[in-house]
Amino acid sequence: MAQRTTTDVHGISRIFHSIDALSSRAACSAIVLVTAVVAIITISIVGFESELEYIFTTCATAVTLVMVFAIQHTQSRQQLSMQIKLDELLRALPQADDRFVHIEVGPDSELEVMESRTTAHHAALRHEPSP
Repeated sequence: MAQRTTTDVHGISRIFHSIDALSSRAACSAIVLVTAVVAIITISIVGFESELEYIFTTCATAVTLVMVFAIQHTQSRQQLSMQIKLDELLRALPQADDRFVHIEVGPDSELEVMESRTTAHHAALRHEPSP
């Protein structure tokens, strides 16, 4: 399936990549940890039946939901770009088996055959006597 290339998609993609880059920093993890600890202490002092508990729960759930989609988007994009690079390397090597190019979209039976063939090849290499 072709990916849409409108400016809206690129803008949203950039936002997700920015969220991913920001959230992967250690400082962000520390801020989230401190915020969660402070919120839990405050909620326990005020009382667990307070409105503050519901606000914290709602915010935590919203952040989690956004992060799931941001991580999925960035990982999917990175995986696709890596697959394209590997496919190009396979095409460039004359001795490479072209059946590996885009194997991820092939039927399960083809994947199983190629996996067993590759596994058998590696096993044979490990059992060969050293020169």
